[in-house]
Amino acid sequence: MDLTSVLILAGLGAFHGLNPAMGWLFAVALGLQERSRAAVLRALPPIVLGHAGSVLITLALVSVARLAAPPRLVSYGVAALVCGFGVWRLVRRRHPRWVGMKVTRWQLAGWSFLMASAHGAGLMVLPITLHAGHGAASLASQSLLATAIHTLSMLATTTALAMVVYERLGVAVLRKAWFNLDLVWAVALIGAGVSAALT
Repeated sequence: MDLTSVLILAGLGAFHGLNPAMGWLFAVALGLQERSRAAVLRALPPIVLGHAGSVLITLALVSVARLAAPPRLVSYGVAALVCGFGVWRLVRRRHPRWVGMKVTRWQLAGWSFLMASAHGAGLMVLPITLHAGHGAASLASQSLLATAIHTLSMLATTTALAMVVYERLGVAVLRKAWFNLDLVWAVALIGAGVSAALT
């Protein structure tokens, strides 16, 4: 994997870490509910693991398709899937509702998995991994490496943001400084799909 791919994967992870819908807001809310910084930090590993699971499963499914189908067909399929999902995110902006604020770590990881899947987290990573080698071992190692880079960047960003909001800003900052990251993400998905089709 070249340096450009690593930087793009890290940038996507950081972008997901910035998005309140990906979990830092949930972690802060749990911390405020329990009046504990430790509660914020305890919430982050399940959130990040659920997110990583969604990305890894998406990459694994496409890796299996790459072993069974011609590379160009898979590239066009990925492009259509990513663009289509981006358009769907533009049209439908509601988030899935599942759990309340009393959650176990497994429920929190499951919620994170659903949110990452609903936002197409793994789909955005797909175009970057399309040019890996075609053997099963190469595809598996590429998927694991891409997931690790994306996840570590997301963890660093989510942790930093959750702690700043919990310790300094409070959730009231969202009323003053809200920016629609879902809209940006939907447009980015469409752009990634187009670029996958052209490469």
